[in-house]
Amino acid sequence: METNKYTVLLVDDEEEVTQIIMKKIDWEKMGFSVIGSANNGVKAMELVEEFQPDVVMTDIRMPYMDGMELSGRIKAEFPSTKILLFTGFDEFEYAQEAVRLEVEEYVLKPVNAAELTRVFSRVKAKLDQEISEKRNVEILQKYYTESLPLLQTNFYSTLIEGRIPEEELPKYLTDYQISFSGTCYCCLVIHTSASQVPGEMSPLLLAASVQKQVEERLVQKWQAKSFFYLGNMVLIAQLENENDVSDLTDECDRFCRYVRRIIGAVVTVGVGRVCHSILELAQSYNGAREAVSYRGIYGAARAINIQEIVPQEMGKIDMEAGTELSHLLKAVRLGTEKEVQEAAEKYLKCIASPANSLQQYNIHIMELVSALYRFLTNNDIGGDGFFMDVTKLYNRLLEMEPDAMQKWLVDTSLSLREQLIRARSSSTKSYIRKAEEYVRSNYADEALSLDSICELLGVSNSYFSTTFKRETGKTFIGYLTDYRMEQASRMLIETNEKSYVIAKNVGYTDSNYFSYVFKRCFGVSPSKYRTEHTKG
Repeated sequence: METNKYTVLLVDDEEEVTQIIMKKIDWEKMGFSVIGSANNGVKAMELVEEFQPDVVMTDIRMPYMDGMELSGRIKAEFPSTKILLFTGFDEFEYAQEAVRLEVEEYVLKPVNAAELTRVFSRVKAKLDQEISEKRNVEILQKYYTESLPLLQTNFYSTLIEGRIPEEELPKYLTDYQISFSGTCYCCLVIHTSASQVPGEMSPLLLAASVQKQVEERLVQKWQAKSFFYLGNMVLIAQLENENDVSDLTDECDRFCRYVRRIIGAVVTVGVGRVCHSILELAQSYNGAREAVSYRGIYGAARAINIQEIVPQEMGKIDMEAGTELSHLLKAVRLGTEKEVQEAAEKYLKCIASPANSLQQYNIHIMELVSALYRFLTNNDIGGDGFFMDVTKLYNRLLEMEPDAMQKWLVDTSLSLREQLIRARSSSTKSYIRKAEEYVRSNYADEALSLDSICELLGVSNSYFSTTFKRETGKTFIGYLTDYRMEQASRMLIETNEKSYVIAKNVGYTDSNYFSYVFKRCFGVSPSKYRTEHTKG
């Protein structure tokens, strides 16, 4: 059996300490690799977010962010990461806080090689045990057979199909002992790829493993109802308010990266629209399922929020539209030109069937006109002149010969597809442009952060971070830091202000940390930079 190899991040403001620790242990032999080191908590947190190490070994006393604060943030955002605390100060008042944070070990300096080896042996044993439990085929097989009670599963499935009569809802909830206590609700569709499966697992066991992780990391926090439907796991999350959907999306995005790293599963989570009644969950589910289908555009192994990727779409999915019309609109959103043409031809063949009466055909045309107008309105696009007054368009279509009708629908559908592509691109660029403009106007605000800009724009961190980096080539924090440093360098040359004043003017309350970031950016301290650029 292949030995698991785990990653370690070392954090100490004394670089020689981290160098000594790196040399004291045969990391390769112990089953570890050191992915890097940091000399303060702020830099350490950046590395944790980027690499998600299995173990973080950190000093307590450091500038900018001490080891206890760093440990708290890691445990909140990356709970599976093991933390080792070490310090040169024998201050056991830290012990109680360390226990609360579930710190694995508390080690005093100077660090002894034998003691370090024993510590990491214990940590590795625990990591091995946790991964073994996640991958153990017998445990997964047993867990897979323990499905949710059949009546509850049938109820949830019927609920998201929109087939629960309002007057019968209370009886179902009472009889099946189901409680919904949220202010609002949101459907998640969790899709596990069956084509990318680790060699030692079957697709069924992999799905069971993902299910177990979902129940451990998502279900309890979001008071979610979970069940399988049409081959995917579905969650009904309960929210306190509509804005919580951004946090839910970010957490699902972290979950996708986590299960890919731990068990090799490629998972995409579709996040539907928020609704205020469980009887509206059919629309939320439909949006979540549609969001998953966008993985070919936005990438798998991530969370996709339908509200963020469909530009300005405020309406609800038309649950009464025919199957073929739904396929046509889906092809307009996601398909190729050929798929749009085929879907349009198939839909027309369906409604023009000899089995339909003239009255039924007229009703189908009316539904088509209504669906296309809803599509235009929901996606904030204009139709490139194809559309006129609803009544005139309806009458015109009724008079068309089959060939003319087919040409009109194909041309219109392709036009809508092109406009939707442009609208989607414009929506993404609008977010990025607004963020860049906000940075240029507010870079002096020390509270400016990824969280605050996402709250301002009304999007989740995961979606914004992905699109911002794709469009600019930088992370948002990297862009903000570069812009602040650009302004600071200009102020150093053009003004006589003190360094601490310039630091405050570009959003840094700690002048020492400002100097640290400036030197990391330009290779010299602010004072030396001023001297070098103002000679003569």
